[in-house]
Amino acid sequence: MTSTLRVMYLDSPVGRLRATADDEALRTLTFEDASTRAAEAARSTAATDGAVEGSNAILDQLAVQLGEYFVGTRRDFDLPLEPSGTAFQLSVWQVLRTIPYGATMSYGEQARHLGDIRKSRAVGAANGRNPISIVVPCHRVVSGTGHLTGFGGGIENKAWLLAHEREVAGAEEPLPSN
Repeated sequence: MTSTLRVMYLDSPVGRLRATADDEALRTLTFEDASTRAAEAARSTAATDGAVEGSNAILDQLAVQLGEYFVGTRRDFDLPLEPSGTAFQLSVWQVLRTIPYGATMSYGEQARHLGDIRKSRAVGAANGRNPISIVVPCHRVVSGTGHLTGFGGGIENKAWLLAHEREVAGAEEPLPSN
């Protein structure tokens, strides 16, 4: 028997977030107003799977942990995750989870971690389909020159998230601008 997929909306400093989870794991966390493939896929899957608005234990934990993240008392999330994607996408998203809080990695570095520097464009495309924003920190990936590029929640939110983490972590160097 499968558990009911729940949908919950959370207000945050980077806008309204939309999360889905069943009783086993967090499935999605997207920016509500985003028109990215990841956000659209999350909405479509929730509709197809008969998602019901409301909470469950996973979503309650997410709300607490996101609150702690935004006030600067949490650097790592401790939630069961079950993103839906191809084997390559799942491997890309796993690398995202290794990027330290307050740090960044380029698409090329991420591809190198996967064993093929030539796959940086494919890595970028996979990051764009990350269904669990913030918790799986695709906002920590920047261009090879260190500039902020592509983020489903908007470049201004990417800049905010990175600046927030750097401030909490006490990082010395400012982030590059676009």
